[in-house]
Amino acid sequence: MLLYPGKKEEIERLWQKAARGTAVAGREGLGLVCRRLKDATDRYLESIDWTRYGLIGFSICLGQLTGSLYFMHAIRERAPSAAIVAGGSACAGAMGQSLLRTFPMIDFVVSGEGEQPLAHLARPLLRTGRADAPPHPGLFARKDAGEVCDCAQIADLDALPLPDYGDYFASLERLPPAARFIPELPVEVSRGCWWRGSATGGGDRGCRFCNLNLQWRGYRAKSPDRAVREIDELTRRHRVLSVPLMDNLLPARSAGTLFTALARLPQDLRLFGEIRATTPVEDLRAMAAAGMDEVQVGIESLSTALLRKIGKGTTVIRNLEIMKRCEAPDMPALAGNLILHVPGSDEDDASETLRTLDFAACFRPLKAVPFWLGFGSPIQQFPRSYGIQRIFNHAHYRRLFPAPVLKTLVLMIQGYHGGVRRQHRIWRPVRDRVLAWQRAYESLHSSPRSGPILSFRDGGTFLIIRQRGLGGASMTHRLESPSREVYLFCDKSRSLPRILARFPRLGEDRLCPFLRMMVEKRLMYEEGDRYLSLAVRLRGNR
Repeated sequence: MLLYPGKKEEIERLWQKAARGTAVAGREGLGLVCRRLKDATDRYLESIDWTRYGLIGFSICLGQLTGSLYFMHAIRERAPSAAIVAGGSACAGAMGQSLLRTFPMIDFVVSGEGEQPLAHLARPLLRTGRADAPPHPGLFARKDAGEVCDCAQIADLDALPLPDYGDYFASLERLPPAARFIPELPVEVSRGCWWRGSATGGGDRGCRFCNLNLQWRGYRAKSPDRAVREIDELTRRHRVLSVPLMDNLLPARSAGTLFTALARLPQDLRLFGEIRATTPVEDLRAMAAAGMDEVQVGIESLSTALLRKIGKGTTVIRNLEIMKRCEAPDMPALAGNLILHVPGSDEDDASETLRTLDFAACFRPLKAVPFWLGFGSPIQQFPRSYGIQRIFNHAHYRRLFPAPVLKTLVLMIQGYHGGVRRQHRIWRPVRDRVLAWQRAYESLHSSPRSGPILSFRDGGTFLIIRQRGLGGASMTHRLESPSREVYLFCDKSRSLPRILARFPRLGEDRLCPFLRMMVEKRLMYEEGDRYLSLAVRLRGNR
């Protein structure tokens, strides 16, 4: 509304829709929020002499476009000769070109990694006082805005200097004592996604809904030694212990080495990272020992058929296995999404998900999120394979930008026509079930030391499994040998032939009825010929 006051009424309608049911809508109206925001930004803009700077940069990702544009306009008025450069994931490729084409106050756009293009701009700035440089990979300039540029990447991430957060922490020290806080300290171990390969309309490699890696070509990771040294030095220098690892996907090959080394540091770190559902349990243990408090796991779906359609490279039984692992007391907590309304999904996908939710109810709930079409994602590039008929900038952008401005922009979130209402209809029962799952899980964990909903204790020759239910209801099951051995053997998903080979004396006529009974009681999960025990060892994963 500050950027385009003429869109006030449309933006207010969007605000009311987005804030419906939240405390913000009832407590503060958009008008009051905007007045406070303008007062704060005006104070900040007036506190700096912008004419002192020759190059001013903005990093624009998913939700920072309109705010960045507002500041760019204001700074251009105060410093007409300064060069303004924009970068970030929302500026990759055609998106960055469209920003340069649409907004005259932007002089340069970085597409991809910023180190080399920014250094290229800074060199003439240091010599002549003007950020005017010849063409360079990864850089769009206004004078050659129509040219396509490849990104300029750092080949060896170990060659990068340690990030300098000095100015930020100095600013924190200048705050009044009551306003000071201890922030998290972001660290980057890798760039790109090693799972993103031949993600096309018909390929198997790469998540087809994802556009998080448009700014990179391939996957690169720092060596474990360098990553550990960086975390060690930065946490000591700034006296901070919470370290979110900002990778889109943590390295798989060196994960064990990395986290084993981090566990040797004297700091009691609190880490966060993003991993795949196929992460081995040994790596999870190493992460937990290093201080990994929570992991964002790429679950995305509880339908194997839908997981194939979106190129996740996993299955429901693998997803349930890592959800179980992360339910153990000595493992990182799991955060994950369940994507609804995926183009190309059908009633069978939703039905399979509903069935799986009966088995997943004992684990930490996933967050149900609506699908959004990202520019540059494989689904956006091959729309007809997913039943999409027409693609355009998302309808919400029409509320934010005047029509002539929006016409020339290519934006991160795309809208589309093709089965949208049908998707919402078939996934509504799943959404409702997930909400009930969240309420039940919170209720069953409302008291201290609640413990897992489905757990077991091993007696050496017998096993006691406990299923907790709402209202204090619970069930216990005692498994005597050899049922105990079978259940423990299926702590990791096992195929029926493998189970039969491990317990040849049982025979199929005795083993299969036991497995079916365990599945009927929701104590095990069956997918194809594979079986997974769902109960969590009460005292962790030995």
